[in-house]
Amino acid sequence: MPTIDRAEPPYLQVVRHIRDRITSGELKDGDMIPSARQIAREWDVSLATATKALSTLRTSGLVRGVKGVGTVVHTEGQAHQSARDRTVSINRTGKIYPPGHYAKIRSAQLVSATKRAADALGIEEGAPAIRRQRTTYREDHSPISTSVSWFAGDLAALAPLLLTTGRIVQGTTQYVEEQTGRGIVATYVEHAAGTASADDAGELGVPEGSPVLLSRNRFIDGNGAVIEYGESTAQPDHWIFYEYSIEDGE
Repeated sequence: MPTIDRAEPPYLQVVRHIRDRITSGELKDGDMIPSARQIAREWDVSLATATKALSTLRTSGLVRGVKGVGTVVHTEGQAHQSARDRTVSINRTGKIYPPGHYAKIRSAQLVSATKRAADALGIEEGAPAIRRQRTTYREDHSPISTSVSWFAGDLAALAPLLLTTGRIVQGTTQYVEEQTGRGIVATYVEHAAGTASADDAGELGVPEGSPVLLSRNRFIDGNGAVIEYGESTAQPDHWIFYEYSIEDGE
């Protein structure tokens, strides 16, 4: 029998808030995390709940305790931004990438939609579609990931910057919302282990066939339609973080 989901436990709400600040780049490696007493006071939760939140962050590998200092962010630069993380980053900081990261748009053009892109966007295979290809880098100019985003071709007239290789500072989904009023309400993300294609290997600076993280992302508007469909390839040893609770009897 279907049941109504219970509200997310308070400690996980705290964890999610701090995790989002880390993955958005608002909190960087070495930055201090609020103490358990600060969390308890600011969130109006018990000290036990606050302590549990910090413990969860430590076990996730996002922070570590430093004797005589407190709890600090500790990702060693290995936290990978998922599609959800980039959306959170835009909403929280107004920027799509954390400090030090940047992207180069390799191409932006109107092409015939591939079957996979067409299926995701709800258009006919071969129909006009916008294809944007980019590679993301760290501050030291080493590549993190390379990706392709697809949009239905009818957005070309409404959101013309999608067909330019200039950087869209607020991110493509925010730009589309500004131009069309269609806002993102959800993202669907799939991950799989895979191997680098010749093109991806060239962008990431790894041998063809090297292990990589593959992702597919769908950005959904309020009517359940896909505004943007993306496929990305990321370097190995970059971790994506999720939190969820398991309730007894469910």
